[in-house]
Amino acid sequence: MPLPVAFAPWIALVVYILIKVRLPRPLPVVDATDRAAPLVSVIVPARNEERSIRSCVESIISSDYPDFEVIVVDDRSDDATLELARAIPPNHSRRVVAVEGGPLPEGWMGKPWACAQGAKVAEGDLLLFTDADTVHAPELLGQAVAGLVEDDGDTLTLLGRQIMESFWERLVQTHMMAAIVFRFPNPGKPLPPERWRDAIANGQFMLFDRGSYEDIGGHEAVKGEIVEDQRLAQILCRSGKRLTVRAAETVFATRMYRSLGEMIQGWSKNLSLAARQAVPRWAVPIVMPVVIVASVLIWIVPPLVLLMSLAGV
Repeated sequence: MPLPVAFAPWIALVVYILIKVRLPRPLPVVDATDRAAPLVSVIVPARNEERSIRSCVESIISSDYPDFEVIVVDDRSDDATLELARAIPPNHSRRVVAVEGGPLPEGWMGKPWACAQGAKVAEGDLLLFTDADTVHAPELLGQAVAGLVEDDGDTLTLLGRQIMESFWERLVQTHMMAAIVFRFPNPGKPLPPERWRDAIANGQFMLFDRGSYEDIGGHEAVKGEIVEDQRLAQILCRSGKRLTVRAAETVFATRMYRSLGEMIQGWSKNLSLAARQAVPRWAVPIVMPVVIVASVLIWIVPPLVLLMSLAGV
C-alpha cells in the first residue's frame, strides 16, 4: 500500500480539525470579585468517592470568591464518603453541609436524585453542580460567575483538563475526548432551539442561574436519564435558554477514571446514548462495532504500513 494512501485517514483528520474544530473561549480573568457578588451554592453529588471527596471539597472551599456554600450529597455510598465530608471545615465558604441522601424514588437515577436534593437545600442565587472527582483552582468560581454574566447566560458549562496518569487512561481517554470533539466540533457556539439535539454540557461543571434551573424543571426533568448533563443541555437549548461553553484547562481539572474497568463501565453508557441519538435504534448493534473497530484501525494501520515500507515488505 502506498504511504500517502496509508496515511490518508490521518491527513483527513488534520484537515477536518483545521476546518471544523473551534475551541471554546477561555474564562475571563478576574482581578478582584465584587464583594456584593451573588451567593453560589456548590452542589457535589457523591457516591463511593472516599478517595477524592476531601481533595475536591478542600479545593472548592479554598476559593477566593466572596460568598459561597458547599453542599455534598451522599448518594447512598458504601464507603466513608459521608463521614469524610462531614469532617471538612468551611474555610472560606459560608458552610459545608453534608447531606445523607434519601431512598431513591421510583423512576429516578442516582445522580439526578442527589443533585435535586442538593438544590432543595441550597440557598444560593446561582447553583453550581460539580463532580466529586474534580479539582478547582481558587480563582475558578469567580471567573465562572464572571463568564456567566459576560455571556448573559442562563447556564455556563466548562471544559477542563483531564488528568490521565496510567497507560489505559492515556490510551482510552484520549480517544474518547477526540470522539467528543468530532461529534461537537464547535461547542462554544450558542445554538438556536431548533438545533437542540446538538447541545452539549459537561456535568463535571454546570453553573445555573437558579431561576433558569427551576424554569426547566431542575433535575426532575432528567430524573430517569443516565447521561443527565447532555439531556439538561438539550432541554435548555430547546426551551430557548442560553447555554454557553467555556474552556478552563488551567483552573479546573478532573480525573474521571483510574482503571480500565471503570473506563469501560463509564464510557459504555455515554456511547450507548450517543449511538441512540445519532442512528435509528435498530442500527445501533451494527454501527457500534464498526465505529469501535475503525477508531482502533485508524491508529494502527498507518504506522504499520510505514514499518512495512521501511522493512521493504
